[in-house]
Amino acid sequence: MMKIRYLCKSSSWNIMPVPDPLLEEQLVLRRYRSLLRVVRMKDKNDRRIIRKAFQLALDAHNGMYRKSGEPYIIHPVEVAIICAGEIGLGPTSVVCALLHDVVEDTEITLQDIELQFGPKIAKIIDGLTKISGIFENPNASQQAENFKRILLTLSDDVRVILIKLADRLHNMRTLDSMPVEKQLKIASETTYLFAPLAHRLGLYTIKSELEDLALKYREPDIYHTLARKLAESEAERKKFIANFIAPIKKDLKSAGIEHTIIGRTKSIHSIYTKMKKKSVPFEEVFDIFAIRIIIDTEFEKEKVDCWRVYTLVTRHYKPKQDRLRDWLFIPKANGYESLHTTVMSHEGRWVEIQIRTTRMDEIAEKGYAAHWKYKGDDNQEQGLNEWLNKIRELLLSPDQNALDFLDDFKLNLFSDEIYLFTPKGDVRTMPYNSSVLDFAYNIHTHIGDHAIGAKVNYKLVPLSYKLRSGDQVEIITSKVQKPHEEWLGYATTARAKGRIKDALREERRKNVDNGKELLKEMFGELKIPHDPGVEKAFMEDLQIKSPVDFYYQIAVKEITIKDLREFIEKTSKRPWFRIIMQPFTRAGRTGKGETKTLRKVIQEQLREKPEELLLTGNMGEISYSLGGCCNPIPGDDVIGLTTAGKGITIHRTSCPEAIRLMSTFGKSIVKTKWASQESIAFLTGIKIHGVDQLGLVNAITKVISEELNINIRSLNINTYDGLSEGTAMLYVSDTRHLNDLIEKLSKLKGVEKVYRI
Repeated sequence: MMKIRYLCKSSSWNIMPVPDPLLEEQLVLRRYRSLLRVVRMKDKNDRRIIRKAFQLALDAHNGMYRKSGEPYIIHPVEVAIICAGEIGLGPTSVVCALLHDVVEDTEITLQDIELQFGPKIAKIIDGLTKISGIFENPNASQQAENFKRILLTLSDDVRVILIKLADRLHNMRTLDSMPVEKQLKIASETTYLFAPLAHRLGLYTIKSELEDLALKYREPDIYHTLARKLAESEAERKKFIANFIAPIKKDLKSAGIEHTIIGRTKSIHSIYTKMKKKSVPFEEVFDIFAIRIIIDTEFEKEKVDCWRVYTLVTRHYKPKQDRLRDWLFIPKANGYESLHTTVMSHEGRWVEIQIRTTRMDEIAEKGYAAHWKYKGDDNQEQGLNEWLNKIRELLLSPDQNALDFLDDFKLNLFSDEIYLFTPKGDVRTMPYNSSVLDFAYNIHTHIGDHAIGAKVNYKLVPLSYKLRSGDQVEIITSKVQKPHEEWLGYATTARAKGRIKDALREERRKNVDNGKELLKEMFGELKIPHDPGVEKAFMEDLQIKSPVDFYYQIAVKEITIKDLREFIEKTSKRPWFRIIMQPFTRAGRTGKGETKTLRKVIQEQLREKPEELLLTGNMGEISYSLGGCCNPIPGDDVIGLTTAGKGITIHRTSCPEAIRLMSTFGKSIVKTKWASQESIAFLTGIKIHGVDQLGLVNAITKVISEELNINIRSLNINTYDGLSEGTAMLYVSDTRHLNDLIEKLSKLKGVEKVYRI
């Protein structure tokens, strides 16, 4: 094994002495042989080029180690194994996976890759190299802009994104060796963007594992508790599944249908999401597993045979009518095909059944990559190609704000789908909750811009009307119609929102020149020199970031001479250079008169104890506030996020807003821990469900106020049909205080369930 050392360009690995070269060599060769076993190779040339890529990566990463202590070469080999074995990619992608870090981490250049492996592989490596630095950028807007540019490669060569997902999956599997704040940042990015992207590309197995691993690091107690409960109930589950499928297997065998039946437990993240959504404990989640029936049949008979199996299943178990999902005749946009139903077992439990063919199952497991194997049928890729084309359209919009795009794009990744019909009977797939306006823009930008309403199933409806699966939609247009600001509230799809914003922006540009002239006149009327610095300070004082928005508001009289006069009066006593140069960050001065940024203040504060920030009543120069989205209290796992001009905002690590912020502003994370807060009260809320009975409210308030001495901010209890439901906002000192309260309230007669909001 060659021992070539290259200069490093990255800090993602460490240099350390090799503990045992022989053991290291055996480990690397074992993993390499595992890779060769899972790659689908057509000829000797495939094996030769993979060997060549492996040798280059081995030499390039020689002497490099990951934070876990293993040789760095193990990482690209494992990524290649995921690409070939779990996603189903071929030799080209395996070569790219093996080389995905060499350009970034060593002296090997893109030109070297192109000379040895050709332009196609070099282009994919280039895309992967660009992606790798995106989430390290502290500037959120630039980070989003970079990601937006990289997603252009999705429609050129989707393998870039697929290999990146494999890279992220292996990083998540080996996240234990990273510090806690890094774990939270990477887990938040994974939850916010990578898992939804895997979902949209049809990689359901990888999406589920990414979500589970992200939950493991964001909320470890919940993850390990649910994992333990699943393990404890496994034997009972296996027995139930065996009894449930016995009559189905017998009928399938009698009908001569080749089949495999699998009982699959749902992911921990999926179970936890259901628990939160329905506010039920683990024991009350009825669909913890699903039965999958995979049949082996000819392509032409697939749909008929799947419905035959459905008929055999419903002979034994009664189906729930509103839970039938047919993705056989109209597959999902990512190519997913299956027939789902939920049936009642003889033990009184609902069970989800998934019926599909071997081909459908491979596409369901390996998503977009599996389409290439079945490319003989053009219809198989039609839905996904349409989606990729829409993403390319959206990305190429020159004026789309990057952060807005990222949020809109992410929202559309996880959307369920509905099926709509044009007046001519053509089928259109749209995200769930789409409006008439979304449908109009889905047909054509011109139709969307001029839409005034629609006929849905021959009835006249407004643009805001929410469409349902099966609706037939005819858009009504007018030449004089144009997009309005309120349309953004009607639209839910990224395409429609992007087009509306473009149209509104274009309309605003027409007013820019007029706004500039009006501003000059306002300065002249107040007899003040029209100084660009003063103009900028005025715009910042109004909290307007875009000059286009600024001049537009002047043109339409939203900003008047009165506003300018008030600004001048307010700031006239200050030196103008301090107004113009006023920084975004928290002000403080060094000995040389230099401005201290918030980051410098925090760094100084943490110098003596850099591993964590203790939240106390007196934080010195650093101000902090509690996130109103999650209301953290002492005892919660929390994280701090530095905000320009606002100090630190504290969020629970499970807070969806914190996940979004950590994935976008990763460099702003401060590891945070509660100090003793006995004398401080924190606002939190609880929900109480129970049976309506005399004296219940009195019993609840007695426990809260008298027994636990908790101050009540508000208490609202409603009764209906013999049941009661209440919400209480309370001031508690920490999670122990809150958990004591929940435990005592749960024991009251008539109270069925109590949980934190």
